[in-house]
Amino acid sequence: MQFVTLAVLAATLSPIPAKPVSPLAVRDAVSVRIALDDATIVAIYDAANTADIETGQLGATKATSQQIRDFGAMLVKAHTGARQQGRDLAKKLGVKPTPPANDPSVAQHAAAMKQLRSLSGTAFDRAFLEHEIAYHKAVIAAVQGTLLPAIQNAELKAMVTSVAPVFVQHQQAAEQLLARMGR
Repeated sequence: MQFVTLAVLAATLSPIPAKPVSPLAVRDAVSVRIALDDATIVAIYDAANTADIETGQLGATKATSQQIRDFGAMLVKAHTGARQQGRDLAKKLGVKPTPPANDPSVAQHAAAMKQLRSLSGTAFDRAFLEHEIAYHKAVIAAVQGTLLPAIQNAELKAMVTSVAPVFVQHQQAAEQLLARMGR
């Protein structure tokens, strides 16, 4: 069983572009450690997909550009499928998803949604795309650097590995849309 500090994991999975975590903050967070077992990883995977479903729904309805609305709808479809795939595998394996205790990502996602809901027009479009770029970068880093190395079950590792390239594609698509807007 691998351990990771909650602060480091939260900073990695934060749906809001995170400020760099200082080495002192990481050192001080060592007392808040969580076990990264398969049940916790399944819960983190589920939460990450759920968060992007919600932001995708917002993008699909609020964006001013049809391309960005289509991108939001695509996020909803892709992450709904990935979330269901994870839930089905957890059920098959008899793994009960166990979210980390004191997980700040729920509050961070709520804050990001509140911020996005408060915007309109091209300000929303830009903030939505910037959020998606930062979010996908954070998830990719967490999957590659923290979650995959901790996964014990081969089927779970294969599933997470197989969907990882989709997160990269989503990030790249958001970057392309933002570039078209003229950063």
